[in-house]
Amino acid sequence: AANRRYDATSDTLFVVSGTVVGSGPATADDGTALPAGVIPGTASNCSGAQTPWGTILSGEENPQDIVGDLEPAWSSSNQLVAGQGFDPGASVTFNYAASPTSVLGQNPTATAVHARDLLGYLAEVDPGAAPGEYYGKTTPGAGHRKMGAFGRARWENATFAVDASWKLPAGKQVVIYAGDDRRSGRIYKWVSAQPYAAGMTKAQARALLDTGTLYVAQFDGLDNVTGLKILPAGGGAAVTPTEAVRGAGRWLRLSTTSTDVAPNAGAGSLPAGTSIGDALRNVTWNSLGGFPDDDAVRRALFTASNKIGVMELNRPEDLEWNPRDPSGTPRLYAALTKNGTRPALDQAGLLTAGVAVRPDPYGSIWAIEEGNVADPSASTTFSYWIPWLGTAGASLHDASDPDNLVIDGQGGVWFGTDGNWAANRHADALYYLDLDPAHRAGQPGVTTTTYGLPFRIAAVPSDAEATGPAFSSDMRTLFFNVQHPGEDTFSTWPGGK
Repeated sequence: AANRRYDATSDTLFVVSGTVVGSGPATADDGTALPAGVIPGTASNCSGAQTPWGTILSGEENPQDIVGDLEPAWSSSNQLVAGQGFDPGASVTFNYAASPTSVLGQNPTATAVHARDLLGYLAEVDPGAAPGEYYGKTTPGAGHRKMGAFGRARWENATFAVDASWKLPAGKQVVIYAGDDRRSGRIYKWVSAQPYAAGMTKAQARALLDTGTLYVAQFDGLDNVTGLKILPAGGGAAVTPTEAVRGAGRWLRLSTTSTDVAPNAGAGSLPAGTSIGDALRNVTWNSLGGFPDDDAVRRALFTASNKIGVMELNRPEDLEWNPRDPSGTPRLYAALTKNGTRPALDQAGLLTAGVAVRPDPYGSIWAIEEGNVADPSASTTFSYWIPWLGTAGASLHDASDPDNLVIDGQGGVWFGTDGNWAANRHADALYYLDLDPAHRAGQPGVTTTTYGLPFRIAAVPSDAEATGPAFSSDMRTLFFNVQHPGEDTFSTWPGGK
């Protein structure tokens, strides 16, 4: 009886904080007006994060299927589609009406069909609160909200930068990382405007997420052909980045007032030295319309990132902060599931239709180390490398298509796969990835090198994916989900085989 169901109907209500909802005031499913800033429902919920104050962030991963794409200007092969509100020569415009072919757009009750920009956020659910208890409705700091300040994307999950005690560091701004789960998606970082203070109440801590700064990760030197190699500064063949030979990256402030230089400034006919703010507002920059303000940027992070030439990634799904990394240095890990689509941009960050498909069928796990290790909120640079590349083969250590990650209490890295069966005829599974430096070749007492190898721990039926791994707080139980078994090959379980 104490269970709560939070769903896509207006029985569940949220406040959107940190941005303006472009479609205007929302209504309940029966057509009655909702209070200002309150919107109905959450849907297409994927992974997320447990916040340090006990609420849950859930990524609304695929709003394009549920209500229609608010960024319909991009084809499935990342090519610009004209006439969808993003053409050069004017400010970008949005079609907020739900697509009539979308899941919720097909609802025969017209008043229950809601706007496209009401989904696609990191939704903060307050567990135990009634579904209709939106943020601040009756108690300050309690209830449900969507983190509008982080913007809209196909969010898979989120992770907080915490200390070795898994707590927010006192006196530092809150840092959240999240990935846009699409081929050519990017990784984003959000930093609160105000610092966390020891002893803050839940309400005070939650208020920190109302305002902050959004950054996008620019992986300088990444090879646009594969998305898996870096180009040496002095020229020569591209190489896979390793811990010894790392790539260099920057956190770029994604705002119409940002003074950071746009990555594609100076490419083609684009003026060198142009700031991100000027580039975003420009109505012809990189053959795309202009963004008049930050609310427009937050509604369309994928298009805004394309406009300024941010390097595309091979579908970043899960990210997890590891405060107890075996290396002794806190690191951010990212699962890049795979690619098989053309990038929207060329190596210089210019919009083009002439780029080949990225050949990455097996995916990879990346390590990202902040330039300012002591304070990620103040870090504007990072280094990156690939500690594990997916493989196909008959070995027990062959695995592919990493999806969700989880970090155990000792800093061990675990991952689930989604696509292993199609790649190498191994069932999808949960794996432990050995990244203990003591297990490298040549270390004292090491006779069998296991560093960098994935160990299969628990397999799932074919056509399923092993998703949502999580440990109990005492580290004695590992939970995970078996998602969509029999999706491609019809399942007759339990009655058949």
